[in-house]
Amino acid sequence: MKNRYSLLLILFLFSQHVFSQKITGLVHNSHNEPIADVSVSILKTTKGVSTDPEGRFQIEGVSTGRYTLKFTFVGFEPLFKDITVDNQNSPSLDIELTETSEQLQTIEVVGRKETEYKNSVSFVGTKTATALKDVPQSISYVTKELILDQGAFRLNDVVKNMSGVTQFSFYNDLTVRGHRIQGGQNSSILVNGQRAFTSFWKQQLIPHIERVEVIKGPASALFGNASAGGTINRVTKKPLDEKAQSISTTFGSFNTMRALADFTGPLTQDKTVLYRINLGYENSGSFRNMQYDKNLIIAPSLSFLPSKNTRINADLVIQTSEGRLDRGQSALGNGDLYSTSIKTSLNSVNDYLKEETYNFTLGFSQKITHKLVFNASYMHSNYNEDLLEHRSANTYAKDGKGAVIPSQVEMQVFIRKRTYNADNFTGYFNYDLETGRLKHKLLLGYDYAQQELMPGGSQLQARGYRNATNTGAINTYNPAQSSRYLLDASGNPVPNVPHFDLTASNPYVFRDMSKYFYTVVNYDPEFLRTQGVYLQDQIQMGKFQALLGLRQDYFTDIVGYNTSNATEVTQHAFLPRLGLVYSANQHINVYGTYVNGYQPQTASVISNPLAGGPFDPLISRLYEVGAKSEWLDKRLVVSTAIYHLLVKGQLYNAGEAGNPDKMIQMGEEISKGVELDVVGYIAPYWTITANYAFNDAKITSSTTESDIGRQKPNAPRHQGNVWTKYTIHKGSLSGLGLGLGTNYVADRYGSIFDAGTQPQVFPAYQLWNAGIYYNLKKVRLQLNLNNLTNKTHWVGGYDYLRAFPGAPRNFLMTVTYNL
Repeated sequence: MKNRYSLLLILFLFSQHVFSQKITGLVHNSHNEPIADVSVSILKTTKGVSTDPEGRFQIEGVSTGRYTLKFTFVGFEPLFKDITVDNQNSPSLDIELTETSEQLQTIEVVGRKETEYKNSVSFVGTKTATALKDVPQSISYVTKELILDQGAFRLNDVVKNMSGVTQFSFYNDLTVRGHRIQGGQNSSILVNGQRAFTSFWKQQLIPHIERVEVIKGPASALFGNASAGGTINRVTKKPLDEKAQSISTTFGSFNTMRALADFTGPLTQDKTVLYRINLGYENSGSFRNMQYDKNLIIAPSLSFLPSKNTRINADLVIQTSEGRLDRGQSALGNGDLYSTSIKTSLNSVNDYLKEETYNFTLGFSQKITHKLVFNASYMHSNYNEDLLEHRSANTYAKDGKGAVIPSQVEMQVFIRKRTYNADNFTGYFNYDLETGRLKHKLLLGYDYAQQELMPGGSQLQARGYRNATNTGAINTYNPAQSSRYLLDASGNPVPNVPHFDLTASNPYVFRDMSKYFYTVVNYDPEFLRTQGVYLQDQIQMGKFQALLGLRQDYFTDIVGYNTSNATEVTQHAFLPRLGLVYSANQHINVYGTYVNGYQPQTASVISNPLAGGPFDPLISRLYEVGAKSEWLDKRLVVSTAIYHLLVKGQLYNAGEAGNPDKMIQMGEEISKGVELDVVGYIAPYWTITANYAFNDAKITSSTTESDIGRQKPNAPRHQGNVWTKYTIHKGSLSGLGLGLGTNYVADRYGSIFDAGTQPQVFPAYQLWNAGIYYNLKKVRLQLNLNNLTNKTHWVGGYDYLRAFPGAPRNFLMTVTYNL
């Protein structure tokens, strides 16, 4: 009997060996790139695994029979594969997953896992997860992969990759379709689709950013008061449900040193709590004299997913910055832009700019039914500015006869402290329904945002020329009344702040601040708020999709805030948005859109009591047609747009003597143009991003007749960029990548100062950049070479007293280690 049971046991074990097999395979995307952590399961069994970092999987102990395998991964369509397992067949599969056009989340709570230059889904265009090809408006973007490959650290470094977007100055200050957007105005630059107060002086740092998006034209129907040219949205990196850790260090030209870290993954075994923390540090010099940057970024994020229906995300970004405020290069007064070195700044040794910023965001998404979802998000931001600067008074020095001294710049000093708080809330319902042949995505929501300049904001200002008794200063020099001024031995007026000598061998000295005569400028507390109710319907019928949006927006600015004479000034606007998309075939969608926009322009918005506001709101109207297409098996996306943008009420500097901050409001401007964007893979391992924009942005109505027909300031008629990278994936050079790019910007006018005069011109330029990459398992080595031909160029400027040169030839070396 014992022998009989032993024989049966042997036969059973033998049968298990004979009649069970293993299933192996490789999972990749459409570019033949392996996908890690794909869930592979056998339906109606408990067996399942995840793919390894090389996209491979193996399921052992599978009995003979017929099975269905399911492959799932965030950002890709689920795939089902029928297989047969028998004694002679141990399946080895090659699985290609297709990127999904629908996002599993209605707001970005969990990080996205794309690893390409190409991005297929956006929330900023419709406030819902919508494929970019289905949005009837031009949206350009830059992903974290392109940011990494180009060694970019600031927002201004990457705008060249988006058609129609260029720098206006050194600052957080850009031009989109010929219209200026800038920090300090929370209508222009968003974080995760919400208004956050940002510095105007310092460019926004992006090591913690997942992607940068620009929705072209007014986005007022979505966000209320918004810039006419476009709205920039920075999307922060969110937690992933898989462990990923990396650290990197960069060093290079101008004593650049940076260190970054990115850690993410689940905090619990069931992956209901996810975390991410991004850290960044920079201690760098500059090609500009006296300039440096010390920056620290701490950006933790936490996602809580208690069920498939509930998602919560908390996101905090803390930034500190220390440096000097760079007001640009001043040329000699002979009108020659090349007469001084691009290194020339006007700072003194004891100047400084210290800024602190933090943004806290809490996002919530609740799936009420399978058709109804509620989304809400709250953001609080805080900005502190502490400034001491020597800067030009926007004019050259005067001698005793009132004649210009072309080698000397008249100077002024600002000592300023300010604190801003901003809060905003957005809440909306998404509802899917069908009415006959029509499919609807309904959106009903409410937005509220407020911005406050806190009590205590004030500025000491020293400028002009000393009076005859040397007891004070007079803002401007009048040679006809020279007896009112203190004169030196040569009969020239004595400046309150010493002139800057552009020909001096070493003009950079430590200034005695106690020697100046100051006036006090108080920044009275300010408060503004904007709120709106909006309704949107995305309708699909066959090959047609329509987008209908309506928003009623209210803007309130409190004049005399926190005083007994406080007065509310309220403006409102009704904002329609109409769009139509037609799927011509599986590759091409064509679209047309009409959008109204408005942007209030009160003294509070421009944050300067000397500007002369309040002003009428800026009104805009956009007509746009275009096409969005996918080629080469959806690897390559090509988008083009033709637009006509009408804007009324833009602000310009008035050129008023003694008040360089005074503004005037022009009549009408029209921007007409064509844009082209190409992003994706030409072939596996060969990526490209390219764009071109023609923009005819002119003043069409003005109080000064000679201004009519003039191209707008810092708005190039032509702008283009190409960047391509190829990675060798076979042979002894496997892992080696080469990148090459060029960007071109046509000549531009500086800002208009004196109405009726011809602005100064900043010349066109073309730059060449390159990158070399080498991947060694967990280590990536990267060398970026920028401005290879050492081209002298200017990225923008107000005039030749405040010109903003670009960097000469430079390099960055980066080492990244993936833990």
